[in-house]
Order: sequence, then structure tokens, then C-alpha cells
Amino acid sequence: MTASSAAPAPSEKGAEVGRRIGVGLMYGLWKPRVLGAWRVPATGPVIYAVNHAHNIDGPMVMGVAPRPTHFLIKKEAFVGPLGRFLTGIGQLKVDRHSADRAAIGQALGVLADGGVLGIFPEGTRGEGDFASLRAGLAYFAVRSGAPIVPVAVLGSTDRPGRLIKALPPLRSRVDVVFGDPFDAGDGSGRRTRKALDEATERIQKQLTAHLENARRLTGR
Repeated sequence: MTASSAAPAPSEKGAEVGRRIGVGLMYGLWKPRVLGAWRVPATGPVIYAVNHAHNIDGPMVMGVAPRPTHFLIKKEAFVGPLGRFLTGIGQLKVDRHSADRAAIGQALGVLADGGVLGIFPEGTRGEGDFASLRAGLAYFAVRSGAPIVPVAVLGSTDRPGRLIKALPPLRSRVDVVFGDPFDAGDGSGRRTRKALDEATERIQKQLTAHLENARRLTGR
């Protein structure tokens, strides 16, 4: 990727603005219960690995996390005013159907600058149980050396709202549980296909264990 083709770096100030907007919206519309936020390293690069069962999961994490977050978000969401807004608050547009070099460069840049990158490792919205992981998370973790913090969002799909069926009921409780940071690599620094496959397997075990623990903690 040449300098001329490189996408502009996502705005750290924009991500902080997004976090503040998220705080107001998430706590205004619902009742987030946040557990384990103290586990997130206060400085340095971090990758949030977030389960994804509902469209509010990303904004919820943005609003309750202790640090501003740059999420990798499917390019289909970047349409019209919403697209300009997402870019303005430091979010990253990614083409899920190709090796998006611009998005990869931006994401690695966030980590190189000591920022927080948010990833839905399942690739798309589903059951939110980390059952099917893509290799992207392992690549970013192994390439950057950044620790992964597992994040479980629970309660967003319990039942539809009465006013807006596509959203959880207003003022309902949504739990966000942050886990212990861990390294995905084996310490060798290898980025071969075999190393990434092994890292993906380690990641899946950690994320699945965290989700089970989060469900026990929250009773969900």
C-alpha cells in the first residue's frame, strides 16, 4: 500500500466524541450494567473482541468502555449522513468480502498509535456466541502484538421493544462484561498461516470461556 493510496488515519478525538455520544445514548435509552471495565489496560494498544448478536452491541461497547474505540464496521453502513458521522467519530469502514488493504492499514495504525481497535470476530451479526471466528482478529493481534480483551454483550436480544421492535425495550438492562486481556500469539512472532490458525484456535477457546463466565456472572 503506497502512501498516496493510504486511507487517512481515524480520528482519536473523533472516537472520544463518539464515546461521549454513546455514553449519553446508551445510559439514556437503556440500563447498562458494566462488569470488569477495570481489566482494560489504561494505556497502549488493545483489541476488543466483541460478540455480535444485535446492532446496538457496538454502540453499547463504545458508550460504556473506559477508552475511546475504533470499530471495524462493514462498508454497507457507511451510506449518506450516517457514513459521514461514523467516519467523523473515528470508525473504520471495511469491505468484508475482500482483503481490504486500506482498512487493514488503518486498523494497524490505530494499534501502532496505542489506540483501541474494536472487532466483531464472528464477522457478522449472528448468535453472538463466538462459534464461528474469522482469521482477521488473529492477524491483527499477532501482527501488532496487542492484547485481546474479550467483551460479552448480553441482554440486547432478550426480547423486542414495544415501541421499536428492532431495538431492546427502552430502559431494559444490558450487561457488558470485560474479560482479562490475553496474548493470541505463541511468543514466536510468526505470522504464517499455521501460526494464525493456531492463534485463532487459542482465541476461540478464550472467548468462549469468557462468554460462559459472563453468563454465570450475570445470570443470563
